[in-house]
Amino acid sequence: MDLVPALEEPLKKVLGPATAKVMAEHLGLHTVGDLLHHYPRRYEERGQLTHLADLPMDEHVTVVAMVADARLHTFASSKAPRGKGQRLEVTITDGSGRLQLVFFGNGVHKPHKELLPGTRAMFAGKVSVFNRRLQLAHPAYELLRGDDPAESVETWAGTLIPLYPATAKLESWKIGKAIQTVLPSVQEALDPLPPALREGRGLVSLPEALLKIHRPHTKADIEDARARLKWDEAFVLQVALARRRHTDALLPAVARRPSPDGLLTAFDDRLPFTLTDGQQKVSKEIFDDLATEHPMHRLLQGEVGSGKTLVALRAMLAVVDAGGQAAMLAPTEVLAQQHHRSITEMMGELAEGGMLGGAEHATKVVLLTGSMGTAARRQAMLDLVTGDAGLVIGTHALIEDKVQFHDLGLVVVDEQHRFGVEQRDALRGKGKQPPHLLVMTATPIPRTVAMTVFGDLETSVLDQLPAGRSPIATHVVPAADKPHFLARAWERVREEVGNGHQAYVVCPRIGDEEDDPKKARKTAEDEAEKRPPLAVLDIADHLAKGPLNGLRVEVLHGRMHPDDKDAVMRRFAAGDTDVLVATTVIEVGVNVPNATAMVIMDADRFGVSQLHQLRGRVGRGSAAGLCLLVTEMPEASPARQRLTAVASTLDGFELSRIDLEQRREGDVLGQAQSGARSSLRVLAVIEDEEIIAEAREEATTLVARDPELDDLPGLRTALDALLDEEREQYLEKG
Repeated sequence: MDLVPALEEPLKKVLGPATAKVMAEHLGLHTVGDLLHHYPRRYEERGQLTHLADLPMDEHVTVVAMVADARLHTFASSKAPRGKGQRLEVTITDGSGRLQLVFFGNGVHKPHKELLPGTRAMFAGKVSVFNRRLQLAHPAYELLRGDDPAESVETWAGTLIPLYPATAKLESWKIGKAIQTVLPSVQEALDPLPPALREGRGLVSLPEALLKIHRPHTKADIEDARARLKWDEAFVLQVALARRRHTDALLPAVARRPSPDGLLTAFDDRLPFTLTDGQQKVSKEIFDDLATEHPMHRLLQGEVGSGKTLVALRAMLAVVDAGGQAAMLAPTEVLAQQHHRSITEMMGELAEGGMLGGAEHATKVVLLTGSMGTAARRQAMLDLVTGDAGLVIGTHALIEDKVQFHDLGLVVVDEQHRFGVEQRDALRGKGKQPPHLLVMTATPIPRTVAMTVFGDLETSVLDQLPAGRSPIATHVVPAADKPHFLARAWERVREEVGNGHQAYVVCPRIGDEEDDPKKARKTAEDEAEKRPPLAVLDIADHLAKGPLNGLRVEVLHGRMHPDDKDAVMRRFAAGDTDVLVATTVIEVGVNVPNATAMVIMDADRFGVSQLHQLRGRVGRGSAAGLCLLVTEMPEASPARQRLTAVASTLDGFELSRIDLEQRREGDVLGQAQSGARSSLRVLAVIEDEEIIAEAREEATTLVARDPELDDLPGLRTALDALLDEEREQYLEKG
């Protein structure tokens, strides 16, 4: 009898269509197995209440607390019947802090009757700030009555109440009740861990772990369950990556060794500086890989401005020397054009192959993007298929079926997280044999994340900046608390321009979006949240007429025609524009050494890594850089703490750790876009470094011994679940 299907049973059969629909749409849970793997975020102990003092802003929280006070206010309102509106304000407390709940309109009657002082309940809602105080607007709640056993805390697992990651549509306690319904199925869960590994590490069985995580009697139960489930996640993921490495290692590739005095030597002789030790070390790792008969799969991590492009270009030239072609894939047209420009400038006459004045070892460097004219595009494709062009730089237009290469030997992917596995493989398929692959990222990634996300790639790190790069001073500008700081920020921009430099102003959005009436509905949230993010077009207009009047201000954003974008960038690079007001299109790769100042508006709306990336656009020349982070968030908010962290260090690896600690790993691993289902649930990438490293070793040994996993049906099932389509992409996107 086949026991697997109990966990594959669709939730709509077990829970009823309405609940199942919300679980599928909002939590990505479709089967009984999915629901059993939706673990509690934390547990409440009866008698020991949540610390209201530590509530996170803007998150959906569930708290257990007691009503201290409830007041009904009546106020004049044109919208309410008889011109009077009602607002119920309830204060709850847990000993550590107080929290205001607020109910409006028709929603006040039931809570007014039920939430009497002294009542204990579970409350769920989104934490916001109103008048500088934390509040929950219209929270859902469940009373905890001692006398009614059906609704007492005991039904929530004795003394430990599991609190689940929830949504506005489905509160934690409803998820708890649904899990109660499917819990008997845990006995049929297939164990993915090899018995020897499980016993050797003293881990409990999977059914026992699932029971203990959802219905713990003691804290030790939770520890046992988490220890076991962490191993599952780490191990299954590492087996998937180990199998990918194993498969890749079996592929044939052409070894590419540069000729002793060919194009690469000629290029090195042209360089006006010497390579840093880091660049030399990483180049050696890459050249050693290129010289083998299996495809290189290497991740090159380098801080903004650490000279990654130069290292990649030297690898590309080495392949051209060896008779092959090299392609560089960039995520946007602006970037592809920029790489093309900077590479042809660095190469000089070496990029003029087949042209008068070209050097003896020269090759052609072509650009291929989606918006090129037909004639230029046809010529570029001809140069690729004949082999005249040794180097091509392009966007994903390079991947199209029509594009053929003479002999593709190396693919360099810039900013890996923007490319999925399908695109990487499509480009790989254009070589006679699989080409070597070099993936570059400017987002510093802690070692364990690299092992988890890019586990199929060997890693090289460039961590020293080239000589001549200037330090960047970063300051937070609290526009709401101290408006004169913002006025001073614009004065600083004027001073930089007065000294012959240029500046960027970055905004979160463009400003010509259709206003979505749904989004415009005002809630009782704080003022900063009511206002839409600042927009490029509005800010540019305001600056040109006001604080930066008389300076040459231009705009750049993603919705402009590619030719217009390129023209704006050229004018800025040439120094014909003083201030460029832009969206994050400038985040990656834009290189204007004369730009020394950057003002980031609504900086709290950007992630830590993104702010670090943006900041790397200034201080690229000999003059010091200045980055001003403008925010209206109050001083105590997590958003402000994030900005203070960015201002306090220029070390990207340190910031990526802060980023990981502040956000849930799900976002860092890049699968915010692939649904809740595929996020790491109990494995914390930073804390569980040891487990990940050990799991990687175990997985590598296991796959070398039994690549098809013939002896481990449970592991094969877990892998299939992991590698459904979403997950395939997630493993690759990073």
